Amino acid sequence: MNRVSAIKIIGSIGLVISMLLNGCTTNSITDNNVSGNDLTATEVIRLMGNGINLGNTLEAYNHKSYVELGVDPTSFETLWGQPVTTRDMIDDMKAMGFDTLRIPVAWTNGINYESGDYTIDERLMNRVDEVVNYALDADMYVILNEHWDGSWWGMFGSADEAVREKGMALYKSMWTQISEHFSDYSYKLIFESANEELCHRLNDSDVTGTEGVLSEDECYETTNRINSEFVKLVRSTGGKNADRFLLIAGYNTDFRKTCDDRYQMPEDTAKDKLLLSVHYYTPWDYCSDGNAKRWGTPGDYEEQNSLFQMLTKFTDRGYGVVIGEYAVMGAANKPDRDKFYANLLDNCDLYNYCPVLWDCSDFYKRALRKTTDENIAKLYSDRRASTEEGKDYSEIQSAARERMDKSTKAAEDEFMAGVSIPASDDTAVAWIMYQSLDSSVQYCVGNKYDPTDMTLGIVANNAVITGEGTYTVSLDFSNCGIPKGVLFSALGIYNGEKFFPDYTISIDEVKVNGEVRELSGKEYTCSDDGNCTRVNLYNQWVTSIPDDSRYTDGDKSGLSATVLSVKDNEILSTLEITFTYSAP
Repeated sequence: MNRVSAIKIIGSIGLVISMLLNGCTTNSITDNNVSGNDLTATEVIRLMGNGINLGNTLEAYNHKSYVELGVDPTSFETLWGQPVTTRDMIDDMKAMGFDTLRIPVAWTNGINYESGDYTIDERLMNRVDEVVNYALDADMYVILNEHWDGSWWGMFGSADEAVREKGMALYKSMWTQISEHFSDYSYKLIFESANEELCHRLNDSDVTGTEGVLSEDECYETTNRINSEFVKLVRSTGGKNADRFLLIAGYNTDFRKTCDDRYQMPEDTAKDKLLLSVHYYTPWDYCSDGNAKRWGTPGDYEEQNSLFQMLTKFTDRGYGVVIGEYAVMGAANKPDRDKFYANLLDNCDLYNYCPVLWDCSDFYKRALRKTTDENIAKLYSDRRASTEEGKDYSEIQSAARERMDKSTKAAEDEFMAGVSIPASDDTAVAWIMYQSLDSSVQYCVGNKYDPTDMTLGIVANNAVITGEGTYTVSLDFSNCGIPKGVLFSALGIYNGEKFFPDYTISIDEVKVNGEVRELSGKEYTCSDDGNCTRVNLYNQWVTSIPDDSRYTDGDKSGLSATVLSVKDNEILSTLEITFTYSAP
């Protein structure tokens, strides 16, 4: 993915001609270990192609057993359900189209740090070395990090300054040993400062026993300091580390939080050698094994595209960007995974980022040495770095933009095809606004009627309002996930104030899962924006009844913005409201 031609990358015509005349392969020409690290951070990203994580393997954590029992390090690779890593597995990953391997490591598994001795067990170091060489031998880029690791990171947030100092001493000793061990390894080996721990997790209590005391501003400051120490330390160990590419963990590896101005990339004595690491699991309820079953609304595309565009803040300043983790987890046959991945890879082509799939034998079953989804496998095979070799980067960007526009248009067309009542300034439309308690399922929340702003799979029965009368509207959640409880819900009439000013709404009947639900109070009619008429069914943020609210019987007693009673753990399959619309 995003591979520029070898001649452009090397930038040395004499060297390129010499290598071509001697019959060197493309990999030899583009291997930045041949003549020193001549690439910039954005150029190397184009060579890193697609990546994959060796997930739940060398970062599987059992520190106590390792230190006390001296367990062989390979036994830890199976601790979280993965097989012992073999060369053949890594070769398979390369053959499938992955040009980068990220190796998460729990280094304190082999460090008896409680005693004050920060020496990494030689057997652990040698095993990591072995796996690193599997990938380098397969002509892959390799990212080596310090992962969650029992969350010893909470030492940085301790109220005890001595504990904080021990945390930094452990971190610096660890990276000194790693850097020195790998100092002369290929420039294709990249060190990563942390995983997702540089954030509020610096206050974790797992190791210290007490919650940390850092404010968010102090967490940002500590994150910046740790990353700065990482760069200075690695550079000081010499060898290829003097200008090796370094991957700097973003704040919580979160897109938005990392784009906050409080997060700062560290200074570096090497020029153009820093990369940024962020992770992408948005929306979490779809990407995790959560309630949301579907992805691909116009809103979903807009959200992903806008978040990826945010990271140009860093590429514009010459930093390479690595999406160190992303995945749609859960059932292998979860719908729309191919849409999610394809659009994500298109964003990476468009903006020149390296995407690294989080995989724990979900996509590539290591024990069986086969993939679980042939369509996804083809997607990665088609996006391998070699398929884009020789193309001008503008061609790659143009093709990515064309695919993204086509996907977004297809999503819009698909949704509008299922919309019986499109939004219009000339029509008054009634609908149910709904958001589940965990925000995983929602339909058209807000004062503007937009039937495409929804969780994929919801079937909505809305109503055109023509004047006084009785109407029924409903939502069917059967195909969209598992909506639990209610965070917010209201009955809205778009353009109601415009066409039917001062009308009132009285609810005749509410059905939840087909059964009539008694209301716990009296509803009232209001408008927040002067256009949408609404009745709040469950709006816990309203603490007093608006002075301009309207109600049919003239009796203000018992009015409430939370008249619908639904248990927090109650699973909704349908929600139906019948109401009467009355003239003043």
